[in-house]
Amino acid sequence: MSKTKTLIVDDHIFVAHGIKEFLEKFDFIEVIGVCENGLDVYNWCVKHKPNLVLLDLGLPGMRGLDVITKLKKRWPKLKIICVSATTDESKIKEALDSGASGYVLKISKQYTLHNAIESVLKNQIFIDPEINVSVLKKENENKEQVKLTTRESQVLKLIYEGKKNREIAEHLLISLKTVESHRLNLMRKLDAHNAIDLIKWAKRLGF
Repeated sequence: MSKTKTLIVDDHIFVAHGIKEFLEKFDFIEVIGVCENGLDVYNWCVKHKPNLVLLDLGLPGMRGLDVITKLKKRWPKLKIICVSATTDESKIKEALDSGASGYVLKISKQYTLHNAIESVLKNQIFIDPEINVSVLKKENENKEQVKLTTRESQVLKLIYEGKKNREIAEHLLISLKTVESHRLNLMRKLDAHNAIDLIKWAKRLGF
């Protein structure tokens, strides 16, 4: 039986290595690496071709939700399980809608992750038992729906992290003018008047 090549994506290195140590107990799993930055995940997958990605949503560089969308667009059959601390139902629903096959809370017991992996590899959807599934099925009519492009999301996340326009340009390998253009688009879409407003929106959107 071939092993499931697994990539762990988490910027908290102790958490990532704790997961790695746990998974190495199972013969059917081969942990092929740990990635700490959302921007690096795609290229890592191109090079190493994992079958399964265990992904934290709160990543530096690129939101976990955008990582899911990008990976599933390139590899529709790739299995992705979110391993996250957030219990925000809207974020969980968005992760599943984006293509994640499972969602496990970091506070859960280790066997929950094992069960999630087994279920997902059988083409089943797994949601942590601690999550109120009935809530996920309800549409939150009062939830503000904001559609940002992947690049706009990256720029907003970096603004939230306190980076200036020039730093953002260097980080994303784009021109300063392009960053300024994205920033203006964000302010128009979010009706934001300054950096403080953008940061408030970033918090509201779960960055």
